[in-house]
Parts: sequence; C-alpha cells; structure tokens
Amino acid sequence: MFLDSAAESAVKQRVATLERATGVEVVAAVVACSDSYPEIPWKAFALGASLALLAAAAAALIAPGWEAAEAIVETAVAALATGAVAAFATVWIPPLARLFLTRARRQAEALQYAQATFLEMGLQRTPRRDGILLLVSLFEHQVVVLADRGVHDRLGAAALDAAVAAVTAALARGGLTEALLEGLARLEEALLANGFRGQPGEPDEIAEALIQRRGPS
Repeated sequence: MFLDSAAESAVKQRVATLERATGVEVVAAVVACSDSYPEIPWKAFALGASLALLAAAAAALIAPGWEAAEAIVETAVAALATGAVAAFATVWIPPLARLFLTRARRQAEALQYAQATFLEMGLQRTPRRDGILLLVSLFEHQVVVLADRGVHDRLGAAALDAAVAAVTAALARGGLTEALLEGLARLEEALLANGFRGQPGEPDEIAEALIQRRGPS
C-alpha cells in the first residue's frame, strides 16, 4: 500500500479527531489510478512508430542508397521496434504515460472515480447528509473533495477548493501522509468556522476512515 502502518494510523486518528470535533463523516482515500487507460500504450506505439518512420525518411532523403527493398524492411522493423519500446515505456513510466492524457481527461476520470467511491462507501446515506470524501488519485495527479449537500451548502465551493489546493501543494512537496493530514486539517477548520460541532456519544456511522486501492480492475 501507499502508506505504511504508522502513516495509516496517523491519518485514521486525524479523521477520528475531525469527526469528533465536527460531527461529520469523513473518508480519506488514496488510489493509484482512477482508470486503466488502455489507449495509452497504443497512442505511444503510434507516436513512436511515426517518429521512427519520419527519421528514416529524412535519412533516405539525405543519403539515398541503392538497396531500396532492404531499406524498406529495415525502416519497417525500426518503426515497429520503436513503437513497441514507447508502448512498453508508458506501462512502467507513469510521467511518460501522463503525457498522453489531457488535464481535462485526468480531472474527469478522478472525479468519476471519487463519485463512485462516495456512493460505494455510503457517504450519501448519513442522516444529516454530511459525508465527505477526500481522494488522492496518484497517477492523474488529482485531488478531489466531495461533500454531501449538508456540508456543501454551508461551506461552499471555495472552502472545499481550499482543501484541495492545500493537499495538492503538499503533494508537490512530496509527502502523501502530510498532504492527507493537511487536507483534513483544512476541512476541520472550515467545518468549525461554519458551525459544525460534534455531540458526545455520536456513533461512527461509517467505520472505514482510510481506503487504499490500486484502482479499477
């Protein structure tokens, strides 16, 4: 998993503290990838093959030879090999794979995964409609905070966006645990500032405080 036992415990304790203080239900989630993106290796293959063919054509124009048939075979082999290397590279090198996705696509897939997780965890079924999901999607470099209407209507989009910005900034500094803790702290501050308070003896309606997943199957 992405967090070791100590880090996982720290995040769970921070969620519990937030819930006791504010009375809301919070789940933090870390997912390796929000979608499988089967098209990325094919895009990389096509780009690699195209660049190899372009390079071969340029070389032929600069120094044309007599062995045309042999040159065609060599060019085809080189193009296929280059495309294959590019395709395999996207599987093992996430930053390279991200180059084949637009920012809008990454945002959309992370949001869709967050929405599915929100429903799966039952965050929409709390009596006061006060469920919150804080999700970090690592491959997409996206952070999503989803809040049910009981929270969203009182906090507003600006407060939720501020939590997203805090997590994103912490991730840019390289600390996943610190990013989650920072996001939870920002959410607690916003909730308390808007009058959310926990009541003694309130049950924990959603026991799962932290989920870690590889992504969609």
